[in-house]
Amino acid sequence: MRISKELGGPIRRQYMGSQRDAGSRRGPGEMATVVGHGTSADLVYPSDFQLTDKEKSSICYLSFPDSHSGCLGDTQFSFRMRQCGGQRSPWHADDRPYNGGAPVALQREPAHYLGYVYFRQVKDSSVRRGYFQKSLVLVSRLPFVRLFQSLLSLIAPEYFDKLAPCLEAVCNEIDQWPAPVPGQTLNLPVMGVVIQVRIPSRVDKLESKPPKPCDQENLLPAPVVLSSVHELDLFRCFQPVLTHVQTLWELMLLGEPLVVLAPSPDVSSEMVLALTSCLQPLKFCCDFRPYFTIHDSEFKELTTRTQAPPNVVLGVTNPFFIKTLQHWPHVLRIGEPKMSGDLPKQVKLKKPSRLKTLDTKPGLYTSYTAHLHRDKSLLKRLLKGVQKKRPWDVQSALLRQHLLELTQSFIIPLEHYMASLMPLQKSITPWKTPPQIRPFRQEDFLRSLEHAGPQLTCILKGDWLGLYRRFFKSPHFDGWYRQRHKEMAQRLEALHLEAICEANIETWMQDKSEVEVVDLVLKLREKLVRAQSHQLPVKEATLQRAQLYIETVIGSLPKDLQAVLCPP
Repeated sequence: MRISKELGGPIRRQYMGSQRDAGSRRGPGEMATVVGHGTSADLVYPSDFQLTDKEKSSICYLSFPDSHSGCLGDTQFSFRMRQCGGQRSPWHADDRPYNGGAPVALQREPAHYLGYVYFRQVKDSSVRRGYFQKSLVLVSRLPFVRLFQSLLSLIAPEYFDKLAPCLEAVCNEIDQWPAPVPGQTLNLPVMGVVIQVRIPSRVDKLESKPPKPCDQENLLPAPVVLSSVHELDLFRCFQPVLTHVQTLWELMLLGEPLVVLAPSPDVSSEMVLALTSCLQPLKFCCDFRPYFTIHDSEFKELTTRTQAPPNVVLGVTNPFFIKTLQHWPHVLRIGEPKMSGDLPKQVKLKKPSRLKTLDTKPGLYTSYTAHLHRDKSLLKRLLKGVQKKRPWDVQSALLRQHLLELTQSFIIPLEHYMASLMPLQKSITPWKTPPQIRPFRQEDFLRSLEHAGPQLTCILKGDWLGLYRRFFKSPHFDGWYRQRHKEMAQRLEALHLEAICEANIETWMQDKSEVEVVDLVLKLREKLVRAQSHQLPVKEATLQRAQLYIETVIGSLPKDLQAVLCPP
């Protein structure tokens, strides 16, 4: 279902259970395929959206719980799958305007699809196998899990009753939605309801609670206000592993391979998404699959024993994975969620050698020893909240704030050191190539921690040096460094353009040859094109002055060169 070309082009798709023999899969959770069409899609919106056969097959398998889950009633979960090569659909628009203003963790996925599933399975004597089974899937490249799940909870129940006509009407409504602009509040009408949500911006103040949406503007009907487009109920997700949150945070920070074995796709996908959100505002640079099955086209690639496990977080529900992934260094098995008022029994740390096929008990199976000491005060505050029946959103805010402060304490020294590698502004002169950003030297950084380390903002003790040394080998350091270096290089180029625009260009041209003047025109034009396409952080006044300089320089050249540089 397309939310609009600008919103990332989600797709709506119906999958139904087939009557085909599924081998060892029996009962109500049998392998789902499309009625009468093997693994093809019954309905695809918009019609111009193109999927390869491999993508269609993957979506079909990933949109149904496997036979071990036994999901009855309505279940919502999510998945993430790699896009195949080849020509993409028209709604793969230029991502730069949105990505330029969005937090790095909420930018559009460049090479993966995110699938949001609403699955219904109820007893139905009119069906041969005794169960009604359908999934409605919304596919996007935006990680707006709260928004899209809320949207599905409105659409799916109505669709299961009224089928295609309802779906088409909803599509027409959603096609009129505005584009997502970071920092803006959107009012999104659908099925007689207005969903109001604010799109986060990278300039938002980092805090546990996002800015509140704006006033309701006398909307009728009164809007359903979502506090976030993406944040999960972190406390509910982490309830069984609260005593190991810091260990899990370290594993995520270091990009360690982790398998999450859960009783159902909703528990699996929420735990994986909660884990990958632990590092915000850092972007999670490793692969992650909130729900993964043995039928996935990448099953062999991600489970091979011929090489070290990849840097990926896998959410699974089939106990078969315990045997298949026994060589992975970290396995988190969680049990059925308990909705009582008390904190559920916490999973225990266990050695990987205690992994058993099929009957493995809940626990975090790992040989990893955390570098930082556990923050016991956090657990006490959360337990006190449970005893006082504190609202879960408040508990989640406490937990999110703790993880945010922990990540910031770790990253701030890196940010400060990286900033020190930037050339001084006074060394940037208009008519010389700007100086280079100095190289990142790990040992120099580690020495700087003695007087500018995380101890300045974090009370936790432990082996911070050891954690940084391991972080340097992780995909997250590489991703963070590349992004920061790119931003600094763009800032350097912008400062150089500003320096040129503030100089007296007519004085410079007095003793320059035509070749040098033409070279300046070409370089200025190149910088101007990059700046106008949002690749350089420059003010509008600087752009206008650069354009005026180009016209001034060209006007000083002979007519024949002017004709070459400014063809009619």
